[in-house]
Amino acid sequence: MSFDWVLVDVGHGKKGRRKDFPFFAGLCSPFSSCSVAMDRHQVIQGRHIGPQELDTIRELLAQNPQSSRYRLSRSLCELWEWRDPKGQLKDMAARTLLLKLEQRGFICLPAKRCASPNRMLHKQVVSVDHSSDSIAVSLAELLPLEIRELNQSPGDLPLFEWLLHRYHYLRHTSSIGLNLKYLVFDRQRRPVSCLLFGSAAWQCAARDRFIGWNTSARQRHLQEITNNSRFLILPWVQVPHLASHVLGRVVCRLQGDWQAKYRRPLSLVESFVDTSRFAGTCYRAANWITVGQTTGRTRQEKFHRVNAPAKEVWVYPLSQDFRRELSA
Repeated sequence: MSFDWVLVDVGHGKKGRRKDFPFFAGLCSPFSSCSVAMDRHQVIQGRHIGPQELDTIRELLAQNPQSSRYRLSRSLCELWEWRDPKGQLKDMAARTLLLKLEQRGFICLPAKRCASPNRMLHKQVVSVDHSSDSIAVSLAELLPLEIRELNQSPGDLPLFEWLLHRYHYLRHTSSIGLNLKYLVFDRQRRPVSCLLFGSAAWQCAARDRFIGWNTSARQRHLQEITNNSRFLILPWVQVPHLASHVLGRVVCRLQGDWQAKYRRPLSLVESFVDTSRFAGTCYRAANWITVGQTTGRTRQEKFHRVNAPAKEVWVYPLSQDFRRELSA
C-alpha cells in the first residue's frame, strides 16, 4: 500500500507548529475520527462486524481509492457473498452498513459523486382510475372475494400502489426488503381492500417477550416474521365483518405465498395499531393476540427519545411450534 505525506496542524505546542504525517490512500489521516478502533463485535445490518471484518472493509477502501460508493458496496457484497434469497447482491444493505461505519468513525468513504441510483427514492405514484361507488351491503353479498398476491399478478401493482398512497393515512410510495402485497376484489371485480406485509420491526420489547427472544435469537430469526404494515378497507366500502374476514383469508395463505416467493419459512405475523385512530377490533375478531405496546420510538430514532405515538402490538402465530421455530 502506498501513502503520501500531508501537512497537518496538530493545534498544540508552540504557536504555528506543524508536523508531517503519512496519509494512506483511501483511508483517513491519523487525526481523523475514522481511525477509531473496534474493540468488540457489533451487529450492523444483520451482520456481525468485528475487528477482522473492519480490517477487510478498510483494505477494500484502500485498494480501490477511485471507486464510487456504489461500486464499493457491490464489491463488498461480492467479497462476502452477501445476497438475498433470489441470489441478488444486497448492495443497498452493504451501502447502509458502510454509511453506519462512517457515522461511527470507523471508516471514511469517498465523496458522493451523484444522486443515489435507487429509483425508489424518487418514485412518483401515478393515479389509476378505479370504481369508488358506495358499497354498503352485507358481507355475503360481496362473496366470493378474489384475493390477488401481486407477485403472481404484477399487472395490478399500479392500482395497489395508488389506492394505498391515496387512501391510507400513512400513505405509501414503494416497498423495500422482503414483502408481499395483496389486492382484494369483490364478486363484481371492484377493489375493496389492500394489504402490505413487509420487514418485521428490528426490536419490539412486547413482541420479543411473547416469543421468548434474547438478542441473539432475534438476530438469527427476525426474517421469519413479517409485519402487516398497511391494511386498508377502501373508504367507500361499509361492510360489517369485511376487515376480519379479509385478514383471516390472507393469513391462511401467507406462509405458502412467502415460501413461493422467497424460499424461506415464516412463523409469525405482527402489526402495530395506532389506538388514537383504531381499536384493533378486526385483529381481535380474526384471532390475533395483543401482547403490549410499543415505546413510541421508530427505527430511525437513535437517541432513545419518544418520537411517535405508542401503538398496540398484535401478533398472529402461523404454527403451533412458532416459539421453537423462532428460537432454534
